Amino acid sequence: MSKSLPPAVTPADTWSPRLALLVAATFFMEFLDGTVLTTAIPSIAADFSVPSADVSITMTAYLLTVAMGIPLSGWLAERFGARRVFCLAIATFTVASLLCALSQDLTMLTLSRVLQGAGGAMMVPVGTLVVLRGTAKKDLLRATAYLVWPGLLAPVLAPLVGGALTTFLSWHWIFLINLPLGLAAFLAALRLVPSTRGDRTRRLDWRGLALTTLGVGSVVVGLELAGGRESGLAAISITAGLLFLVTAAWWMRRARSPLFDLGVFSARTFRATATGGFIYRLTISAVPFLLPLMFQNGFGWDPLRAGVLVAAVFVGNIGIKPATTPLIRRFGFKPVLVFASLASAATFALCALLDAGTPEPLIFALLVASGAFRSIGFSAYASVQYADVVPARLPSANAVSATLVQLATAAGIAIGALLIRAYEASGPLLGGAGAASGDPVAPYRAAFLALAVLMLLSTLDSLTLPRHAGADVSRPGPAPAAAPRRRPQA
Repeated sequence: MSKSLPPAVTPADTWSPRLALLVAATFFMEFLDGTVLTTAIPSIAADFSVPSADVSITMTAYLLTVAMGIPLSGWLAERFGARRVFCLAIATFTVASLLCALSQDLTMLTLSRVLQGAGGAMMVPVGTLVVLRGTAKKDLLRATAYLVWPGLLAPVLAPLVGGALTTFLSWHWIFLINLPLGLAAFLAALRLVPSTRGDRTRRLDWRGLALTTLGVGSVVVGLELAGGRESGLAAISITAGLLFLVTAAWWMRRARSPLFDLGVFSARTFRATATGGFIYRLTISAVPFLLPLMFQNGFGWDPLRAGVLVAAVFVGNIGIKPATTPLIRRFGFKPVLVFASLASAATFALCALLDAGTPEPLIFALLVASGAFRSIGFSAYASVQYADVVPARLPSANAVSATLVQLATAAGIAIGALLIRAYEASGPLLGGAGAASGDPVAPYRAAFLALAVLMLLSTLDSLTLPRHAGADVSRPGPAPAAAPRRRPQA
C-alpha cells in the first residue's frame, strides 16, 4: 500500500502559486514537444535525406516513452523524494533537447527524443504530485487552475509555434528554445520545491511495473497504428495492451506492495476520470487534429489561414479561464460537467455544418465558444478527480490519472483519423465519400457528428455523479447544518 506523507509536509502550509506556475510551465514544455514537430517534419526529412513519413517515428518514440514512463515515476518520487526526481526530470528533458538540436541523422534524433520523453514522463506526474501534496482541499480549484492550461493550450499552439520557428529560423530551434526555459525551471525548482525524504524501504513492484508498462505501450502503439492504415496490427496491439492492463490490475489487487493503490477507484469522483473524463478528453483531443485538416483538405485553405482560425480555440481557452473557478464554486461540479459536455457536443455538431463559404467571423466565434466549453470541462475534471482521494493515495491517483490522460490524447487523434477513413471507405453506405460525392468536407462533417454523439456519453456519465460530488473542493467550508429540531412545547 502507499506510504503516508512525511510528517513535515502538511497541505495547509506549503501551497504556493509560484510553485504551481513553475510546474505548469514545465508541463507546457513537455506537452508542446509532443506535437510541435508536426509542421517541421518536411524540413527534418529534407535535412536528413529521408522520406517525410519516416520522421514520424520521432513523435511516436517520444509519446510512447512518456506514456510508458509515467507508471514508474510515482515509485521514483516515493523512493527518492519528489524534489530530487522533479529536478532530475527537468535536467534530463533539457539535455535531451540539446541532443535533439545537435542530431545529425534520424537515428540520433529518435534516440534523443526517447531520452526527452523519459524526462517528460517524470515531469508530468511528479510535478503534479509536488503541487497536490502542498494543497489543501479548499485550495485545490486554484491549484488545478494553474495546472490545466498546458494541456489545453499546447495542442492548439503547437502547429503555430512549430511553423513559425521552422519558417523563420530552422527546425533546430524547436528544441533550442527549451534550453533557457529548462535552465530557468531547474533553478526555480531548487528554490521552490519543498525537500522531502524518500522512503528508502519502499520496494518496487516489478511484476506490476512490467505488466503496466507493456499494457500502456501496446495500447499507445495500437492507437498510433490505428491512426494510419494498419488496422489489423492496431487491433492486435490494443487487445494485447488491454489484456496486459487487466492482468496488471488483477496482480496489484493481490500484491503486498503494489505499484499503484487501486483503492483510489473506490472514490466515485476519481472513477469519473476513467469513465466520462476519459471520453471527454478523448473527444476534445480529436478536435485540434481534425480542424486543420478540414480547413486545408476540405476548404482548400493554406496552412497559415487554417492556423489562425484554429487559434480561436486558444482564445476561448484563455478567455474563460478567470470564470472557470467561480462557475464551479457557484454551481458545483456535476452541473458544470453536464453543461460543458452538452455545450461541447453542440459546438461539434455546428462544426459539421461549416463549409468554405461560411463567414470567417462566424467560424471564429464558434471555435472560441468551443474552446471555452473545452476549458470549463477540462478544469472541472482535473479538480474533481482528487476531491475524495486521501493523501496516502495521492501518488497512485496522480500516476493513474496522468497515464489515462496520455491514453485519451493518443486515442483522440487515432479516433479522429479512423472516423475520416471509415467515412471515405464506406462510400455509398453513407451517401458517398468525399472523393466520390465531390464534397471534400463530407468526411470531416461525419467525424464531427460522431464526436458530438461520443461526447454525449460523457454527459450520461456526469449525470450519474452524486448531486454534491466534490463539494469539499467546490464549496469549501463547514458542511450544511441539518434543520434544527423543534423544541418541545412546555
